[in-house]
Amino acid sequence: MTKEITDQDSDRKWMARALELAARAAELDEVPVGAVIVLDGEIIGEGWNQPISGHDPTAHAEIMAMRDAAGRLENYRLVGATLYVTIEPCTMCAGAIIHSRIDRVVFGATEPKAGAIVSNSQLYEQSWLNHWPTHSGGVMAEQCSGIISAFFKRRRAEKKALKKK
Repeated sequence: MTKEITDQDSDRKWMARALELAARAAELDEVPVGAVIVLDGEIIGEGWNQPISGHDPTAHAEIMAMRDAAGRLENYRLVGATLYVTIEPCTMCAGAIIHSRIDRVVFGATEPKAGAIVSNSQLYEQSWLNHWPTHSGGVMAEQCSGIISAFFKRRRAEKKALKKK
């Protein structure tokens, strides 16, 4: 088995866990995004979207996972870690990833409106930064975009039903 195949299998394994966390966000009626941070083959941080339930605009899945990992390691630097997230990070999260010194970001679905890694600003390609995480997209993209699409489809149906009343 080649290293590339092993890496792909590992990426799918951790993304599957991120999808489980995204489902937890959906249960809270939050946009279903989940994130996992892995270091040396072990989960060191997990998070899911909580801005609405937590009354915190910064409580995106990636931020929550970084807070969890930093707390467990007792260090704000997450050198050597990989972050798995179900959707391409926004500018806020991409910036926090830089500051935490996470080495690699793996995301599922692209985010055409707010994605800051490949969809829009391509933040990690900017020469003025002092840290450039590597990144891979499209891991389990159908499942990752599917959970978000289903969430918004349900939400639109609920709003439509309220209007009819």
